[in-house]
Amino acid sequence: MIELRDVHKSYQMGKVEVKALDGVSLKVSSGEFVAVMGPSGSGKSTLMHILGLLDRPNSGSYFLGNRDVTKLSDEELAILRNRLIGFVFQQFHLLPRMTALENAQLPLIYAGNRHLKEKARQELEEVGLKERMFHKPNELSGGQQQRVAIARSIVNNPLIILADEPTGNLDSRSREEIIGILKRLNQKGKTVIVVTHEKEIAIHAKRIIQMRDGRLISDEERQAGACVIEQASLENAMVNETLTKLRHISGEKKFPDYARQAVFAMLSHKMRSLLSMLGILIGVAAVIAMLAVGHGARESINQQLSSLGSNLLLVRPGSSKLHGIALEAGTVTRFTFSDIEEINRLTDMVQSSYGMVSGRGQLVYGNKNWNTEVDGVGSAYVTMRAAEPVAGRFFTEQEVRSKEKVAVLGLTVVKQLFGDANPLGETIKINLINFKVIGILPEKGASAFHDQDDVVVIPLTTAMYRVFGKQYIDAIFIEAKSPELLDVAQKAVSRIIIKQHRLSKDEEDSFQIRNMADIRKTLESTTKTMSLLLGAIAAISLLVGGIGIMNIMLVSVTERTREIGLRKAVGASNKDIMAQFLIEAVLMAFLGGIAGILLGSGISILIAIFAGWNVKVSLSSVLLATAFSLVVGVVFGLWPAQKAAKLDPIEALRYE
Repeated sequence: MIELRDVHKSYQMGKVEVKALDGVSLKVSSGEFVAVMGPSGSGKSTLMHILGLLDRPNSGSYFLGNRDVTKLSDEELAILRNRLIGFVFQQFHLLPRMTALENAQLPLIYAGNRHLKEKARQELEEVGLKERMFHKPNELSGGQQQRVAIARSIVNNPLIILADEPTGNLDSRSREEIIGILKRLNQKGKTVIVVTHEKEIAIHAKRIIQMRDGRLISDEERQAGACVIEQASLENAMVNETLTKLRHISGEKKFPDYARQAVFAMLSHKMRSLLSMLGILIGVAAVIAMLAVGHGARESINQQLSSLGSNLLLVRPGSSKLHGIALEAGTVTRFTFSDIEEINRLTDMVQSSYGMVSGRGQLVYGNKNWNTEVDGVGSAYVTMRAAEPVAGRFFTEQEVRSKEKVAVLGLTVVKQLFGDANPLGETIKINLINFKVIGILPEKGASAFHDQDDVVVIPLTTAMYRVFGKQYIDAIFIEAKSPELLDVAQKAVSRIIIKQHRLSKDEEDSFQIRNMADIRKTLESTTKTMSLLLGAIAAISLLVGGIGIMNIMLVSVTERTREIGLRKAVGASNKDIMAQFLIEAVLMAFLGGIAGILLGSGISILIAIFAGWNVKVSLSSVLLATAFSLVVGVVFGLWPAQKAAKLDPIEALRYE
């Protein structure tokens, strides 16, 4: 069943080469109970590691069944260790935070046989631990811990049991119990190979091999082997069958078990996991809050621009120059009602238009007064500027023509003059002229520089001839039929103004036409840049959090070196170890990301409440932060996972 042919193994200790095995050739038949003896440094542990596929020889061949396993990959060797070989170590190598049952189940995970976990219960009962299977290693005696290790070694029903000084740390009673268990396993047909330096243990074996200086110096068969040719053939066939199904076995889906192991590792080191998640939590919360502020600013600007109306052109007087001297705005070009009439004739591109004059006015109602902006506008103002009154009505075109003294108030003016009282139908004075309040404008909002609700709107003609004494219009607002017609309408309006006022080439700068779409684009571009800047700053926090996860995971790899070695000994491949550590890193990043989303949303709400900012948490920012946290988990968990996967199982088991 086992055959070594001229196996050599040496280690480099500084500049000195130490030969652990020097030309060892050995055959072990199925069902044998072999004791390997020798002084310390004789090479017996190295021999066991090679037999157990934990190490490779420098030269020579190792046949398991009739297959040379020295040519197999690490992945294939891991599967053979898991399915065909069981290990019992002198130091027990139990995972301290797992119960006896969970330790015994460990090989089942890497075999994809977690559903057979009842088998672990049966094996623990077989070794006399029925009442102690839910106890952790620190609650068990040395003998009980070694029994758990034996149950773990046989849970996958392996062909070979390898025991390295299995009684070295036990008292005499426990020693006898462990030897009794190993003998019973051999009687059931298991091939048992025990490495020991105690003659009291070796005498129970049917064959004793003596080693010295890496060589076999004697091979004594004390009893005839219990195996028969039929059994040996059957087990060799089992070896070959396992080897031929390697690819199938390695493709089994073990993700749920990996996830359980990752969760268990996190719960076992709560503070370390919390510190790992903290960096991601802060980073994601910063991303959510920053993007919410940026998104809210963009929404606020869009709302303010919408209050100005859509598809708008604004025509204002410009400051022209006469003989090189800059003149006051409106000196050359002053708009009149005839300009509006001509513009309204552009029916194929212009929806509507109105003129506006503006100034300051002193408002008086009863014993209260308020100084505010007074705008004289046309009746088209209500539709073009989305100013449908929330209460009352807007003035009509007839009221504009007849210079009626009616007013529509902004909310700020209403609060200052009327408080909670209803202003509709009341009379107020504007610059000592009585006006009847007929409506209340919708809330437009305020910024740090301008309150759009601190305004009174009255008919254009009333403002010009009764309040301000103006003969000319300050500005003309024009609404194009669609955004695509804005540029065409702008050029047409420019030609009309030049023609109406007979402006020469030098006087064409005496008026200005502003396109609100350009203003919108500029502001949106600015807020977008601000959002990206805030997001980039927050992303740096995520990056720092990712580095924190990487550092913690690297520490975790160091702390859990012996655990990694044990997992490899019971059949975990490099891919298994890497997947487990990577899932752990991603899981910490994901949980930190979820907590960060909640914290960031809470911070956004607090900013909105206490700072009065328009803050909005968008689904896209939540998805972005979640995705980013997962990417951080993968990227920064990859190196520690690779480092864990590449650990040599022998060196890992010896790590202190």
